[in-house]
Amino acid sequence: MLTEELMKEVRRLEIRARRRVDDLFGGQYHSAFKGQGIEFAEVREYQPGDEVRAIDWNVTARTGHPFVKRFVEERQLTVILAVDCSITSTFGTVQRTKHTLAKETGAVMTLAASRNNDLVGVHLFGASGMGERESVHIPPSKGKLHTLRVIRALVDAEPGDRPSDLSAALSELGRTHKRRALIFILSDFLGGLNNTSEPDWARPIRMLARKHEVVALQITDPAEFSLPRAGIIPMLDPITGRRFSIDTGSRRVRKKYEQAAAAEDALIGGALRSAKVDRVQLSTGRSIGDDLARYFRFREQRA
Repeated sequence: MLTEELMKEVRRLEIRARRRVDDLFGGQYHSAFKGQGIEFAEVREYQPGDEVRAIDWNVTARTGHPFVKRFVEERQLTVILAVDCSITSTFGTVQRTKHTLAKETGAVMTLAASRNNDLVGVHLFGASGMGERESVHIPPSKGKLHTLRVIRALVDAEPGDRPSDLSAALSELGRTHKRRALIFILSDFLGGLNNTSEPDWARPIRMLARKHEVVALQITDPAEFSLPRAGIIPMLDPITGRRFSIDTGSRRVRKKYEQAAAAEDALIGGALRSAKVDRVQLSTGRSIGDDLARYFRFREQRA
């Protein structure tokens, strides 16, 4: 993609994301994601109604008058967007591909975090041109230029031709980020489901969630859960590369497909619950705004 064309696409994505943040979220992001603690602000004279336990006894003893310590919430977060750009992200049967949905979601979360004065970084893995275990990593920072840099990285990432190595990506995130962060994983989580007991990324995500706050933004498409009645259609398994045809007019075939999809979804959901990771399912067939806003409200109520 030419630089001029790339920057036009960056600008278009930024405008779409900014409108979505303005129209749908308001202060919900701010309320949903708390800071990492409290920090000392000042010492002032005691006033009726102040907590007795807030009294600063050292200052009170020196002055002969009661003084209290005042603290404020430490709002700034470190936000990391881990975006899966592997071959399964090329799938999409409704409004857009899963890759496009992930880029739009990443841009929205970047702008929401930036507006909250949070540090934002991005970790792209599985994209075209990368080695099997390589990734693109932009360290967390803030400011308008940095925000545009993150959005440009999202726009510039092309889907890869290999299945996701989510397990390796999660392990790399754990090694890269030593300080506690809020990590959004944008993936379909379909890689590594060969084991029927748990995905191969289950242990790495549990380890990551012990150190960081992790939220799974699962990128899905309606056709992954149920087949349309379209007769005999060609299919491609992006994980194995196998091509085959199925008769979607057969009720038995559709039911078997739905059962297999439900089993995979249950495996993914079980692994995320075991890791104590929130899951938000986003779909190529609907607006991301309602799903994200609903999750923000849920977090705020839970807090």
